[in-house]
Amino acid sequence: MVPPIVHSSNYRLKSAQHFVDIFKDGVYVYSRLSNPTCDEAQSIISLLEGAAGSVVFGSGSAAIGVALLSFLKAGDHLVICKPLYSGTYNIVTKYLEARYNIQVTFVSSDVNEYRKAVRPNTKVLYGETPCNPLSDILDLEAFGKLGQSLRGQVVTMVDSTYGSPYLQKPIKYGIDLSIHSATKYLGGHSDISGGVVSTRTREQWTEVMLSKEVYGSVLSPYEASLLIRGLKTLHVRMDRACDNAEKLADWLDKHPQVSRVYYPGLKSDPGHTVAKKQMRRFGAMISFEVKGGLIPAKSLVENVHIITLAVSLGGTESLIQHPASMTHGAWIMSDEERLDAGISPGLIRFSVGIENIDDLISDLTQAFNKYQSTTSKL
Repeated sequence: MVPPIVHSSNYRLKSAQHFVDIFKDGVYVYSRLSNPTCDEAQSIISLLEGAAGSVVFGSGSAAIGVALLSFLKAGDHLVICKPLYSGTYNIVTKYLEARYNIQVTFVSSDVNEYRKAVRPNTKVLYGETPCNPLSDILDLEAFGKLGQSLRGQVVTMVDSTYGSPYLQKPIKYGIDLSIHSATKYLGGHSDISGGVVSTRTREQWTEVMLSKEVYGSVLSPYEASLLIRGLKTLHVRMDRACDNAEKLADWLDKHPQVSRVYYPGLKSDPGHTVAKKQMRRFGAMISFEVKGGLIPAKSLVENVHIITLAVSLGGTESLIQHPASMTHGAWIMSDEERLDAGISPGLIRFSVGIENIDDLISDLTQAFNKYQSTTSKL
């Protein structure tokens, strides 16, 4: 019922020739190359994604970095969305662009902007949907068609962490690579660090697998076992979290201290129509603007009790954070870069968990009221 945790780092060989034969037959020789427990996790995710193959990594950032380095070299051009996950922004700006001489163009999630940005040396089109932290929606069908029209020139990649394979399947739309931080919804319990890249073709899988072997960012068999466990309840957790998020988004949208809610499940959201077409549900990630900016926003996140002030997302517990001073803060982005990406001082990111919805609303209510009560006494 439960796959074993195979924690051996290497395997006995019958002869020197046996070592050579292993690479033809696919038998295990060394866990940096392959491991039975990790292979089981990869097989399950490939089935969920409808992929030719999947590769697991020690973190989501490792999955993103290796995916990009698998298909980019010095002098190549990358087109990528903005805003996006701060770790990806860090990889792209501080390493690929600054150190490896890879040209980078940032665009919105509008596929027409990607199309206009393509150059003769463009090799990768990279998107997120819903994007982190503003939940912009990338049209997967249009993005896939753009990639197919440039087949042989570019590789299309989508970070699908916010959606999970339960809510959306990028490869279904002809996209080459679907990327996830397995730390989030796939693991689902805030107790592992992992990443995964799933590919449309066997050839792409081989390329990513070889890069993983070179860079050595392997997933521990122990964490692979926890990942397998988490995948068993992915659909149950996602449905409950989505139920909560839909109710919370509607509640926040009507709150007098909130100026805007970013959630594709709201009919007023610019991405609602496309999200409805390509997602099973609208996800459990909400961002919203608190009126008054920085001070009331920080007060809110610092005064919740049931909800936890913490980075990351996708666990069973609700997590809240302030992007401008935390995940997208000065250690990653300048004030100008942050504002250019639409990340204001009053923005809150909320990963909605599976708690009782009334408890979550009650907690937010008392946190909002605490700031109001404090200012009324001044």
